[in-house]
Amino acid sequence: MQSQSQSAHTKLDTPPGNQMGVSKLPGYLTEGFYDEVVDADGIARPEAIALVDLINRLPRGELIRRQDAIERSLYQMGITFTVYSDEQGTEKIMPFDIVPRILSAEVWTDVELGLKQRIRALNRFLSDVYNDRNIINAGLIPASIVDSCPQYLPQCMGLRPPQDVWCHITGTDLVRDNQGDVYVLEDNLRCPSGVSYVLQNRSMMKKNFPVAFTDSSVRPVSDYPARLYQMLRKMAPADMLNPTVVVLTPGVYNSAYYEHSFLAHQMGVELVEGRDLIVQDDRVYMRTTDGLQPVDVIYRRVDDIFLDPEVFRKDSVLGVPGLMRAYRAGNVALANAPGTGVADDKVVYAFVPEMIRFYLGEEPILNNVPTYLCQRDDDRKYVLEHLDELVVKAAGESGGYGILIGPHATDEERQEFAVKIKENPRNYVAQPTLQLSRVPTMVGDELEGRHVDLRPYILCASADDMDDVYVLPGGLTRVALKKGSLVVNSSQGGGSKDTWVVARPGQDVATP
Repeated sequence: MQSQSQSAHTKLDTPPGNQMGVSKLPGYLTEGFYDEVVDADGIARPEAIALVDLINRLPRGELIRRQDAIERSLYQMGITFTVYSDEQGTEKIMPFDIVPRILSAEVWTDVELGLKQRIRALNRFLSDVYNDRNIINAGLIPASIVDSCPQYLPQCMGLRPPQDVWCHITGTDLVRDNQGDVYVLEDNLRCPSGVSYVLQNRSMMKKNFPVAFTDSSVRPVSDYPARLYQMLRKMAPADMLNPTVVVLTPGVYNSAYYEHSFLAHQMGVELVEGRDLIVQDDRVYMRTTDGLQPVDVIYRRVDDIFLDPEVFRKDSVLGVPGLMRAYRAGNVALANAPGTGVADDKVVYAFVPEMIRFYLGEEPILNNVPTYLCQRDDDRKYVLEHLDELVVKAAGESGGYGILIGPHATDEERQEFAVKIKENPRNYVAQPTLQLSRVPTMVGDELEGRHVDLRPYILCASADDMDDVYVLPGGLTRVALKKGSLVVNSSQGGGSKDTWVVARPGQDVATP
């Protein structure tokens, strides 16, 4: 038993921790949280032994020197994001932490199966809710829940995307609790961002830790752009042999513009804005120096309501007039399909387990976090009486905004949220405050535990064939850099880590 006065971090000039064949992080305390690198006694979990041994072998100051070098490289490459509310300047580098998160092959198997199951159900729900509405007619989801969702678009009624796939690219946020169990925190089905950080973080880590990387048998992520491109090509109308694919961006002032340009470059396709495209005779064309060129597939990173001023917001200058006409005519494919936002509404999220049972006849492999819907009288009463215990979220917000973390909030903040809940109960859900898992993280020249979540990315080319669904092994691990914080979003001071998924025998292993 370590004394209560011992520091809850480990200095990087401590002696090696591999004594009697046991790999440890000397002095590092888990403080009662589930740590994904070491157990409660500070002993490395089997998948993390090579990493812990490396940390112990490095000379004092080497880890922080490598982290500083990586962050300089990321900045020089222009790997930034935009914080619109920051008056000090909008361009920010995504803070990077050099200690990777490591997931065992066993844990990842369940995650992968669970995500494939979930995306199948969500695709069927979207097709259903914009067409026959069977799940509503069966009484499993109230019509008022769907129809009151701001992201439910009546303009999409009757849509049938190719192969009934609505969500081609999905980012699902996962967390682990104090027992290490995995839960789905939310689904991101419109324009999920962050995969560019996954690829660039991995590139930097392979260069800086080649031995530990190889010894840990890490699965590769570098083929994601190629897989994305092949999936987009499969979406093309009429089985074209050489379809033209483009990435549609809102422009350089968008917070994820770096990612848009990065993915377009990696796939070898054109990055376009709405003004670069034109619709003639229900076909989409790209303006080029050689004249108009047909466009067959659009990976759109423009929000639904800005896509087509003829159908959605008439004042939009980001979209393409007539795009929805071409889409309904089957002359262009869009990823993701318009209207998918209804399925990542935080109220609709609570019904995903019922979707899985209704559409697939299966029990969910990955559980939701238990969720109270403030629209329900009993749930609202409980939430208002337990605001000091719960996390309250606005249904349509993202990026860490519109959240009350009850145990860490002031009485005034809780009272403000109580008023908001009473005024608009449909807009709020509440969940128990989970003790999120932690991973050792650089704080100055020391390692301290910090809370993390995970956003894997799923590519879906078919709503029914699971061989056509790919789950990137790993994803974006976001870390709450502030001590004790549970908010991992980069816009709220969070950072990112590389995510290492250990390969099973026979699976591909990344090479430095």
